[in-house]
Amino acid sequence: MSSPSASADIVRAPQHLAIVMDGNGRWAERRHRPRSFGHREGQKALRATLEYCLRRGIKALTLFAFSSENWRRPEEEVGALMQLFLKALDREVDELHGHGVRIEFIGDLSAFSPELQARMHKAMEKTRANTALLANVAVNYGGRWDIANAARLAAEAVARGEIEAASINENLLARWLALSGQPPVDLFIRTGGELRISNFLLWQLAYAELVFIDTLWPDVDAAVLDDCLNEFTRRERRFGQTSAQVVAGSGQGVA
Repeated sequence: MSSPSASADIVRAPQHLAIVMDGNGRWAERRHRPRSFGHREGQKALRATLEYCLRRGIKALTLFAFSSENWRRPEEEVGALMQLFLKALDREVDELHGHGVRIEFIGDLSAFSPELQARMHKAMEKTRANTALLANVAVNYGGRWDIANAARLAAEAVARGEIEAASINENLLARWLALSGQPPVDLFIRTGGELRISNFLLWQLAYAELVFIDTLWPDVDAAVLDDCLNEFTRRERRFGQTSAQVVAGSGQGVA
């Protein structure tokens, strides 16, 4: 991974970028290769994206690596993904740590093998103090699961007498969601041409700008990401206000 350097040609970069990395399988099939080959090539795009975020000063990156629905894929493909994941943890964590990247895994980790869980927790613990970039990796994650899990944790807190049920509001419930305490997601990118968010960060994308591109994930590079950030720069983010209010700089709304 190359050393990050400042760049000023993007007018406004997001603080928190979320990406659905779609298209690995189709990329491989178009080249008459197995889908697992596409997943391996997708790692190069992931590495380029991490470098890009460091260079642009983006503070948080959340990647949809493996959804709770992905278990339905062919057993051979799921097995290949798990092996790829293990190898990536062994190969990449030290380098990411050296560049100040903090790694967090979000999702129901209990579904993975004890070996994989141990390596994920080791990576999180090793990089916990890093501040250059927070890289959230969503594995066995679903937005509905996230909200239901937060509701369950809130109910348990009520049962223990720690909070009153009547006190639960959006801000309180958000404490138990994945990405709690992190900057709000500003920009969502989905590669691969599909026009949906696929149960990803249903709560956290409430005010994010959504960008959908046809580029398949293994073909994503700095130029593609520049195009997405330029599109983000062109968007007017109103947060419930009128355009006139935004121009006048009268403060940020919340509705």
